[in-house]
Amino acid sequence: MDQEYERRLLRQINHQNLPSEARLTKCISATYSPVSVKSGDRFIPTRAGSNWSINFHYANENCRSPSQNHKAKDTTSDSSKDAVTYAALLRNELLGSGIETVQDPHTDERRHAVPSQDSHSLFKYAVHTKRVPFHSDNEVSPYSLSPLSNKSHKLLRSPRKPARKISKIPFKVLDAPELQDDFYLNLVDWSAGNLLSVGLGACVYLWSACTSQVTRLCDLSVDGDSVTSVCWNERGSLVAVGTHKGYVQIWDASGGRKLTSLEGHSARVGALAWNGEQLSSGSRDRVILQRDVRTPPSAERRLQGHRQEVCGLKWSPDHQHLASGGNDNKLLVWNSSSLLPMQQYSDHLAAVKAIAWSPHQHGLLVSGGGTADRCLRFWNTLTGQALQSTDTGSQVCNLAWSKHANELVSTHGYSQNQILVWKYPSLTQVAKLTGHSYRVLYLAVSPDGEAIVTGAGDETLRFWNVFSKTRCTKESKSVLNLFTRIR
Repeated sequence: MDQEYERRLLRQINHQNLPSEARLTKCISATYSPVSVKSGDRFIPTRAGSNWSINFHYANENCRSPSQNHKAKDTTSDSSKDAVTYAALLRNELLGSGIETVQDPHTDERRHAVPSQDSHSLFKYAVHTKRVPFHSDNEVSPYSLSPLSNKSHKLLRSPRKPARKISKIPFKVLDAPELQDDFYLNLVDWSAGNLLSVGLGACVYLWSACTSQVTRLCDLSVDGDSVTSVCWNERGSLVAVGTHKGYVQIWDASGGRKLTSLEGHSARVGALAWNGEQLSSGSRDRVILQRDVRTPPSAERRLQGHRQEVCGLKWSPDHQHLASGGNDNKLLVWNSSSLLPMQQYSDHLAAVKAIAWSPHQHGLLVSGGGTADRCLRFWNTLTGQALQSTDTGSQVCNLAWSKHANELVSTHGYSQNQILVWKYPSLTQVAKLTGHSYRVLYLAVSPDGEAIVTGAGDETLRFWNVFSKTRCTKESKSVLNLFTRIR
């Protein structure tokens, strides 16, 4: 008898002699462990529970370093639009979806708007007896050799929004010696005439963005005083200078002469804000003074609502309301007629210096808190309601809205020292800019609304293209000689 045949016969006899429970257990174990059962001369692995696309993705990520993974995510964001377009093209050709435009995959509406149509089978056989008339604008030529349908051709011809790219490197870095590292001061402002005013120690310097020339406007060292704030009027002809001794000086920028010096404060003036011909000043003495520069200094309005130093002032775009922030963690909103605040917000847990009114939505106000708060908070001043808030992770020093888009930029101190660009109202971060080694305490927006300048205690001014897509070639090649040297 053949030995192989005898072995199989004995195995069959032993299997028949097993109790029913043992045979049932053996069958169950064999069912759930396919490796233990030999089926013929081939081993067929079970792949029913495997997700090969996920496993392959994990294998690639495990083989790469974290820096490579970060770069891969950047390239993926660029190629995602091509992938969406290709998927829409396949849906048109295989399923007849009729997609003509592709939306940005990074927007909230990530799905294609597929027109409603009758349900039909995937494979449809039909005889076209009537040719569609040819239109040069919308249809494909009947003599075209392209296998794509008319909808797919429209899809490929549809305009695509270019990817938003913000340079993370400043296009200008200027030295600013003696630029103070003080959270409560406002020492940088950009005028409508494209002049940048910077307070350095006891002097105020003007830098022209057109010619890169620097002029010294004033020197307060002769009076034993120092600069604590600077602010341009709306036309860019006058610059207000707040001093450590509590004076507010008005200077003619073109003539380089002092027009007047206003008294009234008993401590340093750290915040200034123009409203037409009226000038508001906030001081360490907790008082806000409103004065018309055309009238005698005695005609003034005293606004008293803060219990500590006033460190932020901003007028609304319609010139009707003044927002003030203080070291008492309060945000107050004043109108042009009353001596008492019309609204008071107390949600912040630290000093409120960063304040900005939206130029796109009437009554929308945003404020930022200091180190103990770190939050951006949005307010509807028309109803007095809090809208939304987000924790930025670091001290909020300044805020500014874009003039062209519904975006805003914030500068931060402890502990990130970064610049963030936000999209409103989703509050998604568009860009994160770093470079300053100290707190980014100062911020100003260019008159065209495309660039910003930031200043920090590292004694540098850095210019960033935040809200623009291209940069002027002439301006980028200009020779920079602000103050002493270029870094």
